[in-house]
Amino acid sequence: MNPLVRRAAALGLACSVLTGVTVVSGAQAFAEAGPGTTTAFPPLNPAALEAAIQTRPGDGAAGAVVRVAEPGRLWTGSTVDSQTGRKIPENAHFHAGSISKVFETTVILQLAAEGRLDLDQTVQHYLPGLLPDTFAPVTVRELVDYTSGLPDVDEGKPADGVDDTIADRYSYRTFDEVIQDTLRPADRPWPGPHFDPGTKQEYNSLAFRIGGKLIEQITGDSFRDEITGRILEPLHLDQTSVPEDDPEMPRPYLHGYMTDSQGDAVDVSEQGGTPSNMISTTADLDHFITALLQGRLLPAAQQNELFAVPKDTEGKPVPFVGGTSCDKVACFGAGLMSTPLPNGTVLWGKTGHDDGYANGMFATRDLSIRAVYSISNLSPDFSAPSPLSNRLLGAVLNPSAPQGH
Repeated sequence: MNPLVRRAAALGLACSVLTGVTVVSGAQAFAEAGPGTTTAFPPLNPAALEAAIQTRPGDGAAGAVVRVAEPGRLWTGSTVDSQTGRKIPENAHFHAGSISKVFETTVILQLAAEGRLDLDQTVQHYLPGLLPDTFAPVTVRELVDYTSGLPDVDEGKPADGVDDTIADRYSYRTFDEVIQDTLRPADRPWPGPHFDPGTKQEYNSLAFRIGGKLIEQITGDSFRDEITGRILEPLHLDQTSVPEDDPEMPRPYLHGYMTDSQGDAVDVSEQGGTPSNMISTTADLDHFITALLQGRLLPAAQQNELFAVPKDTEGKPVPFVGGTSCDKVACFGAGLMSTPLPNGTVLWGKTGHDDGYANGMFATRDLSIRAVYSISNLSPDFSAPSPLSNRLLGAVLNPSAPQGH
């Protein structure tokens, strides 16, 4: 996968979090609402949601699929694919991007609960020689809470142009290849640490490639087998897969596009990546985050790690640097990011990007609202929320207000 996508920051900001609500097909009973729900949100308004997601010039989007739920109510929907003119199936598959980090973190926390790894033990202990000697000890916890201080994937490599990114979309690299290409590149100086581990938070994907390798080292199984056996099969997430180097998309699927240098939208739905790439649907990701927040995948001690935003010696969240995922102070726990809403509640979840796709999976801890979306993104620039994302959030939080153009 091209480094532009791998280095892209999560959409992150509050205006992107509950996005993804698309054309609405109506409400129906939903049996998975969390117990003891107390947070009040306005009832979801199908008309407002439908108006919000209609693709407009300047959105940079070819279409979207979405699933939004409150206790007892579920809305699902999709738009028309602007490139084909056909309605996108609501059960369409899509490349989930960095949402896979939450699956990976869950497996690492399960291994910690089983006593097979120690979150406070170092990468250098478990994977000796993996990091150059210039790096201070990095703990497993620092890998998954974004405080490792490691360089990001392919740091220092000149960015590919959009045409090269499109042409190279089938490339596939193992965890070892990504790690070595980043830390010991043959064609440029080796990168060093960004900061002392644990002192700051910065969005980072290399740490999760190392985490994937750690899972394989500890278990003796592939990343795919561990994700499948520990999460997909127990939760019956039959529409979610870890395709490894198989580029074929399961049908039906949301077509992902990138706009080339001539202004043409190129279908990049089939693509390569790394062993941690995942394909899923809005329904499966909704079921996953519901089970995760209900505590069905982790014991209490490890569940708390999901929401443990790293703090300094004075008990304050450490600074967030190098991006816009958080507002200057740490907002990630283990794997999950937090986003405060204007009504005082906090969403937990994760955004994710792959070539042609911008996704999100979020919920309040009490499951009083949940949202999963995937947008077919025509632009390779994932550094800012899309206008579509902004409108969707507005339609959820204030459905009676007119949505911006």
